Amino acid sequence: MVNEKIRGAEGHLLHIYNRFPVALDHGEGVYLYDTEGKQYLDFAAGIGVNGLGYHNAELNDALKAQLDKLCHISNLYYHENCGAAADALAAASGMDKVFFTNSGAEAIEGALKTARKYAWTKKSGRYEFIAMNHSFHGRTVGAVSVTGHSEYREPFEPLFPGVHFAEYNDLDSVKALVSEKTCGIILEPLQGEGGIHPAAQEFMEGIRKLCDEQDILMICDEVQCGMGRTGTMFAWQGYGVRPDIMTMAKAIGNGIPVGAFAMTERVAEQSLKPGDHGTTYGGNPLACMAVRKVLEIFEKEQIVEHVKKIEPYLTARLDELTEKTDCILERRGKGLMQGLVLTKPFAEVNRRALEEGLLVISAEGNVLRLLPPLIIEEKHVDEMIEKLERALS
Repeated sequence: MVNEKIRGAEGHLLHIYNRFPVALDHGEGVYLYDTEGKQYLDFAAGIGVNGLGYHNAELNDALKAQLDKLCHISNLYYHENCGAAADALAAASGMDKVFFTNSGAEAIEGALKTARKYAWTKKSGRYEFIAMNHSFHGRTVGAVSVTGHSEYREPFEPLFPGVHFAEYNDLDSVKALVSEKTCGIILEPLQGEGGIHPAAQEFMEGIRKLCDEQDILMICDEVQCGMGRTGTMFAWQGYGVRPDIMTMAKAIGNGIPVGAFAMTERVAEQSLKPGDHGTTYGGNPLACMAVRKVLEIFEKEQIVEHVKKIEPYLTARLDELTEKTDCILERRGKGLMQGLVLTKPFAEVNRRALEEGLLVISAEGNVLRLLPPLIIEEKHVDEMIEKLERALS
């Protein structure tokens, strides 16, 4: 029956995703259920999107009420949600100005345009970017151009000109690429798709110092690692290293498609002006209601504090599992963004995990990636460990 549901769901869709053989129907808390009623403990959270889990009544009620009022009016008019969501997101992110998009990739596009326009405004002649090997920033042309995986870039070349790739956590490799043409340095404070690699403190500080000395803009991509996942609202805050521009998406809407890029006042004053950038759907009333309510729930339920509380238990249990399981070489990560480096093929482990009723995803380097909803409790960690141990056996 599930196979029939899957075949029915495929229809005339372009076959471009390597989907897992599960047809999901609904969710509750940290669990998802397929069309046959089988329960799955979710440690993927829609690739880090569903930070509040599923069927959050307060969020759902707010969205339903907004549906009865307005979903879209275009950005030719003001609406209350957009301003309120921007104020809340600026306060949470530590930035000054916010522009709403529909996705993380669009946020990256906006960040790149902002850096280019900043350089153009200052008549510096700068236009090049330094990005990191093993990074991932999205699938649009600009985002692919700064993504540090050649297999993602090569089929679509020539891409964005003037992009150079440094080694992550190697400040000297970054310095070697800086020139009078460099306008921005883009990095994830915690690489996700690239294999779950946290930035070193000295690397973040070194990038900041280098950018300050050279009038280069530091761009932090927090699409996946932001919104409480690492134990601070945004990952840069854990380092005390404020970027000039940052991008976000995924968990800021908890499933409603919305992204944003934000910047300091200094960058805003010397970059994008009316007509430089735009989006038909970005900042629509429904998406902005999602952002408003998600941030409100984060504060009321003390979600970031909860992540700090549950992280030591999660990492301790994962370290125990690593120690006693031959096919796990290493655990790495931060907060509720963890990775296990495997010797067994991920596909084999994932097949067993699905049988056990556990959802996980992969990352580069045969890494099993764990991105649970931020509301997990110790009992869910224990359940995950039991299921994963059987899947790895």
